Amino acid sequence: MLNSAAPIGIFDSGIGGMTVASAVTKLLPLENTIYFGDTAHLPYGDKSTAAIQSYAIKICNLLLQKECKLILIACNSASAAAFELVKAYVGSKAQVMNVIDPVVDYVKEHYPGKTIGLIGTKQTVMSNVYKKKIMDLDRHIKLKSLATPLLAPMIEEGFFDHSISEKIIEAYLADSSLDDIEALILGCTHYPLIKPEIASFYQGKVEILDSSEIVAKSLKAWLEQHYLQNEKGMGHRQFYVSDYTRSFEESTKTFFGEQIQLEHYPLWE
Repeated sequence: MLNSAAPIGIFDSGIGGMTVASAVTKLLPLENTIYFGDTAHLPYGDKSTAAIQSYAIKICNLLLQKECKLILIACNSASAAAFELVKAYVGSKAQVMNVIDPVVDYVKEHYPGKTIGLIGTKQTVMSNVYKKKIMDLDRHIKLKSLATPLLAPMIEEGFFDHSISEKIIEAYLADSSLDDIEALILGCTHYPLIKPEIASFYQGKVEILDSSEIVAKSLKAWLEQHYLQNEKGMGHRQFYVSDYTRSFEESTKTFFGEQIQLEHYPLWE
């Protein structure tokens, strides 16, 4: 029996998942959250499936020790590579969610018969997970995908809202493989941090699908459906990292507007 006061565990390779964590805490301020940033192994987008699965299981061990009621894989690469394994590993001890299925559900409702674009890491795009799930919808939706491997490390290094990032983003979005799309899935949880530059490129002609907002609403709906919302006190936040970095600490301040205490929890190889 899951406890409504138990925390929500959220993990990613670095700061990207904080876009989701921030959206969750804004929408559900009473929920306790534990965030794990696997900074020792970022980015996940160029790692093998086996490596990502190994990291994910080790992180889940910590989140299960903390008795999380729900574990959210706040990373598209890890969602593509490890969701089924994590779900089987966790079993009935916690609900497991990913950041892909809520976006696919959104596309199903809003874009039948349309052409949709996807940008993401090599791991996410080459896994074809979005393509398979969207084809399974049988809604005649055409998906055009482009791997954009420079974007996540660029964002991790703080290069967003910057002339360098603007040129890289434009070079990717101008690729002919994304021609004639009506909406663009930001297939990496880092990418909402460059959403203004992406929106500027399309000048309102393409809807930008921000997974952080869509996933937070889906998570809220699941908690309500299962009567597992926390209704006591104000939400408490904990942050763990596999390798301490000053840039990660600064990022937590940016997202949450306060000094955050980071706890070091190494994932041994």
